[in-house]
Amino acid sequence: MNDDSIYTRFVSAFLFPLHETLKRHDTVAVRRELEASQWWSAAQLHAHQLRRLRELLCEAGRAVPYYRQLFADLAFDPAAIQTLADLRRLPMLTKPLIRAHSEAMKHPQAQQLTMSSTGGSSGEPLRFYIGRERVSHDVAAKWRATRWWGVDIGDPEVVIWGSPIELGAQDRVRVLRDQLMRSTLLSAFEMSEANLDGYIARIRALRPKMVFGYPYSIAHIAAHAERRGVRLDDLGVRVIFVTSEALHDHQREIISRVFGAPVANGYGGRDAGFIAHECPAGGMHITAEDIIVELLDEAGQPVPDGAAGEVVVTHLCSRDFPFVRYRTGDVAVRATQPCACGRGLPMLAEVQGRTNDFVQALDGTLLPCKAFTYMMREIDGIDAFKIIQETIHLTRLQLVRPAGLDEGLRGRLVSGFRQRLGEAVQIEIELLDHIPTLGNGKYRYVVSHVVGQGTAAAGVRA
Repeated sequence: MNDDSIYTRFVSAFLFPLHETLKRHDTVAVRRELEASQWWSAAQLHAHQLRRLRELLCEAGRAVPYYRQLFADLAFDPAAIQTLADLRRLPMLTKPLIRAHSEAMKHPQAQQLTMSSTGGSSGEPLRFYIGRERVSHDVAAKWRATRWWGVDIGDPEVVIWGSPIELGAQDRVRVLRDQLMRSTLLSAFEMSEANLDGYIARIRALRPKMVFGYPYSIAHIAAHAERRGVRLDDLGVRVIFVTSEALHDHQREIISRVFGAPVANGYGGRDAGFIAHECPAGGMHITAEDIIVELLDEAGQPVPDGAAGEVVVTHLCSRDFPFVRYRTGDVAVRATQPCACGRGLPMLAEVQGRTNDFVQALDGTLLPCKAFTYMMREIDGIDAFKIIQETIHLTRLQLVRPAGLDEGLRGRLVSGFRQRLGEAVQIEIELLDHIPTLGNGKYRYVVSHVVGQGTAAAGVRA
């Protein structure tokens, strides 16, 4: 065992557990439990979920003002639930409801609640509270998934991130902690051409075992390194963890090729929790011990396995601020086959993105982002693009193409978009030097002002 491995074991077995203990988190014990329960059968997981759900709802109905009133209005007895399907007797929890009732949703005995927030795809922030139990479970679930790939806390890591919560917290204590954990943060806000050269040099100098960040940002770095002729596949990177945006096939391909490492997709959020993560066998495993995932159609009914539906989650560790049937606004597909890895955790076959990462054709058909990304990737020289559906009759296409745009290519693009959206749709094309990321550092290929929060995935086609 070399010195590098010894230090990783020191961090994983002593330093990080000490860090979590000082924060009064049960992360280490929870991770050990999750590493055992991941091999349970479907029946064992179902029984575990049902017991935890009954406990959560009984406590919410007893002590949390919002749920006590809701259950009374519905004559709902949480102690009487017999199956997970009984959850559908409760209404879905939406962002406007949380904004309107956030104080009433707090457990009166909750201690050390942390206020968190998401920027939201609409730009309107959602503020909510998280307790120690949920933090412990979310961190443990991520830790478990990290270890699936043969890396651990304490291995050298580069994080490419853009959330103001992370980037605004770089005080001395945090800097020291990251140094001890061997985690280096690079800002996704500052990815100019000059900075990209510096980022690549920094990555080469650090020789990380793992890279974590947004798919678009890491793919952008990989493409820049390839254009510069700089290798990143000789550093010993074992895995690239991506999250917080939909991962597209072309991004997975260039990241994996340039870094010489597999890409592991993660799915979740500050609001919904750590929902699912990809294992080395390719399965996108749901953190079923802690989270119940429903996939629902426009009428709020379950879609069959293999069909797309809106993701609605119940976080079983959210006693301090219950998230029960929370509408994420995301669209996903449940897998129909078990994973070759042997884990009993249920899986998602695909996470298609947010509901407004779709655009609506004139005939009402919803088209996912990939219906356009595949078309755009067939055209040489496009460095970046963004599709903005302003109205059902007007869609704007922003392009970064250093070689310019002749009339032949312009006509080809207009024709391709009209084939998908409808011949009467007006297509405006704008040539730009660069396309900025969102305020939180993320990137979205598609923004629709037509497809709203309430639109699920019925009728989606690629």
